[in-house]
Amino acid sequence: MTPHDKRISRTCPIVGALLAAIALAIAGCSGAAGPPQRVQNTPTPEPVGASTAELEAIYRARVDSARMRFTEADVRFMTGMIGHHAQALVMAGLAPTHGAGFSVRILTARIINAQRDEIATMQQWLRDRGQPVPEVDINRATMRLVRGPAYVMHMPGMLTSDQLRELDEARASEFDRVFLTLMIQHHRGAVTMVQGLFGTDGAAQGDLVFKLASDIHVDQITEIARMELMLEEMTDADPGD
Repeated sequence: MTPHDKRISRTCPIVGALLAAIALAIAGCSGAAGPPQRVQNTPTPEPVGASTAELEAIYRARVDSARMRFTEADVRFMTGMIGHHAQALVMAGLAPTHGAGFSVRILTARIINAQRDEIATMQQWLRDRGQPVPEVDINRATMRLVRGPAYVMHMPGMLTSDQLRELDEARASEFDRVFLTLMIQHHRGAVTMVQGLFGTDGAAQGDLVFKLASDIHVDQITEIARMELMLEEMTDADPGD
């Protein structure tokens, strides 16, 4: 080790230890024979600053703070979409008892599985933030708002009582046609709601709100295209309709 290196070792023990380690590594790679050398391990410095418990507390506080950052637009979207999804469950739930065709039954099963889970997610989001949580009672061809703002029942694309009655009275292929026509209307309303959310300054900044709204948008657009194709196929199969 040169005099310069010795000066570095004395003034900076960490650099000296690194130089020693490098020298040992070079010697080991050279293949020279000799007795094994003992290496003086430099103790790893203890973490400086907050303890693990303190860091965890800081993390939890930040998570809680992020959870509390939401807008009125976020609340209205979540609240309204619960009611919107609930009506879709009413509509889709009629398929098994109204003679729906195979393709429509597959579609309605998917709608029920996806939107039931999303309703639970949106209810929990509102509950975690101390907001009123809409509770809906879904029965055959009806939906009753148990608790929540009245505007839940008046979202874009929502079916009227007459339209729900028309769907409930239809059977077999007629049910398929009415269902597809009305569900396209319903899905377009949900797309409008998502676009309204994203078009509001400061809204949908939270990860969950953004992801949920984005997923709903993609699902509804995709299913609209599928349902339009199914309607076209029905018309082609029955030119007299």
